[in-house]
Amino acid sequence: MTRIAIVDYGMGNFHSVARALQAAAPDHDIRIARGADEIRAADRIVFPGQGAMPDCMQTLITSGLRDAVLQAAREKPLLGVCVGEQMLFDASDEGDTPGLGLFAGRVRRFQGPAFDHATDDGARLKVPHMGWNAVTQTRAHPLWDGIAQDTSFYFVHSYYAEPADPALTAGTSLYGLPFCCAIADGNIFAVQFHPEKSAAPGLQMYRNFTRWQP
Repeated sequence: MTRIAIVDYGMGNFHSVARALQAAAPDHDIRIARGADEIRAADRIVFPGQGAMPDCMQTLITSGLRDAVLQAAREKPLLGVCVGEQMLFDASDEGDTPGLGLFAGRVRRFQGPAFDHATDDGARLKVPHMGWNAVTQTRAHPLWDGIAQDTSFYFVHSYYAEPADPALTAGTSLYGLPFCCAIADGNIFAVQFHPEKSAAPGLQMYRNFTRWQP
């Protein structure tokens, strides 16, 4: 039986992720991992995150799980979710926070005319971006299997990752500006949106992750 560990360092919607994974793959051993040994023993890793990036990074370090996550990212299929995706990069504009540095790039805040100034009709995009948004798949990947192009997923975020290498991008969305919302490289796939809040398409993505053989 495949063992999937959801990294619980105190900053994420871990129980919702666990319920979604159990629904998507009831024949798998789904565990919320609070210790490094549990992460090392797992076959696959889900790395969620929720809240402010500085708090997430600090809590990951103080939990003692940082090195175990880095090791898993080198060796096992890993799915990053929301701030879990952002933490894979070099740094974030949110508090000028260093990330895990697995990928070159920076996490940026939504800004620009669409957010800073109302248009003639009074429209102005709010930050954080909350709600359903269409996702464009920019390249084929096993985690997109069974998910139609431009399917909507659920987002809650004020920041988004900007990879230094455009080839890292696996999906984009549009909110005032086009932004990267999915990345893929080797054994790592990560998304800005929340599959566990995205109904059937989100469950399909989790199901794909449990079957993925990178």
